[in-house]
Amino acid sequence: MSAVITAPLVEVKDLAKTFDVSAPWLNRVVERKPRQFVHAVDGVSFTIERGKTLALVGESGCGKSTVARLLVGLYAPTQGSVNFDGIDAAVTFAGSGARTLRRRMQMIFQDPYASLNPRWKVADIVGEPLKEHGLVHDKAELKSRVAELLKSVGLAAADVEKFPHQFSGGQRQRISIARALATQPEFLVCDEPTSALDVSVQAQVLNIMKDLQRTQGLTYLFISHNLAVVRHVSDQVGVMYLGRLVELADKAELFSHPRHPYTRMLLDAIPDIHMSGRARTPVQGEVPNPLNPPTGCSFHPRCPHANERCKAERPPLQRLQGVLVACHAVEEGRI
Repeated sequence: MSAVITAPLVEVKDLAKTFDVSAPWLNRVVERKPRQFVHAVDGVSFTIERGKTLALVGESGCGKSTVARLLVGLYAPTQGSVNFDGIDAAVTFAGSGARTLRRRMQMIFQDPYASLNPRWKVADIVGEPLKEHGLVHDKAELKSRVAELLKSVGLAAADVEKFPHQFSGGQRQRISIARALATQPEFLVCDEPTSALDVSVQAQVLNIMKDLQRTQGLTYLFISHNLAVVRHVSDQVGVMYLGRLVELADKAELFSHPRHPYTRMLLDAIPDIHMSGRARTPVQGEVPNPLNPPTGCSFHPRCPHANERCKAERPPLQRLQGVLVACHAVEEGRI
């Protein structure tokens, strides 16, 4: 029986998504241009235990949001698989079991100003999933469930009659969380849920999410480019660069002993409040063009430890010193 309990809720294997970004056919013929593809996600694998939070971090354009959309079925994977509680999610989303699976996993989007319908009252926004999935049977039940959900995220039951424009950004994001919780999901994919909010409001929203995780046993995939936020919410952290995972470790281990040069750069970019005097290397250079990624290790043009092997050979994500790292320099003991 214990083996069933310890099986991870979410298991992602070699997940990839390629987008065709070619010019229209006639332009390609006239200008003699080949078709162009972007490997937005390129062979990502991870697992998330029940009731735990995995955070994915990285600079903009590294494929974090694409991973989020692949997990909840908004995109179909080009290759690889997403297993949710032992079910192949891609197959289920394409078949008759899609409704049931969507009930069990929900998504909180980045921008609370864009993800709520401005013409709907809060009662309709939060009540929509309840009606859609047949979870309430009459108006009285709908009203009480919506009021419960709003209270669970720190809003008043009287707010049901208001429109989104009558709320601040933080309150709107709470409405988004209430909507996501309406179907009583087990798994929430949070795509930078606090990046559009003031710092003071971020903490409130994050604390609500942590409380909900504790009381409802929720499992989170938390996507962010803010390492301070990640430190607050996650159990495990995966660092992404140009569509690939370059490091995956427990939070405490990653923040105290970052292995990959890119992880070190990201951590060095956080302001040093304690004035420790430690030598710091700010993030150098720009993210390469994903249409024309570098050969070998995609981080080598920005890496102070790169050698000829790094330029020629792509490092696999492997267990080194008890942590998953994709880096030749770490493997060879050069760092």
